[in-house]
Amino acid sequence: MTPQALEAAALSLPAATLSVQWGAERVFKVGGRMFAVASPDGGLSFKATDIAYEALIESGAARPAPYLARARWVRFDDLTALDTDEVTAWLATAHALVSAKLTRAQRRELGLA
Repeated sequence: MTPQALEAAALSLPAATLSVQWGAERVFKVGGRMFAVASPDGGLSFKATDIAYEALIESGAARPAPYLARARWVRFDDLTALDTDEVTAWLATAHALVSAKLTRAQRRELGLA
């Protein structure tokens, strides 16, 4: 997957925004909360379900994301080696997981309710 395709997929999700933080990290958020981070070195981190986290880590496909592993975030070191459809699905799941933690008022305000 290319960085441009990643950005397009992430920003196509409802109420998703992009900000550049910590130097040049591209941080995708919903309701002000992160659901994915693309690194300038070509890596990708995102929030995963408990089952996906365990499966991706145990298979060696991904590793625990630095500083965010306890919140069930995974890290892929090479975005270009990943399948576009698979990453798009992971992003949608990450977005849904984070959106679900927003308050009802926030979800309604963002058009997610």
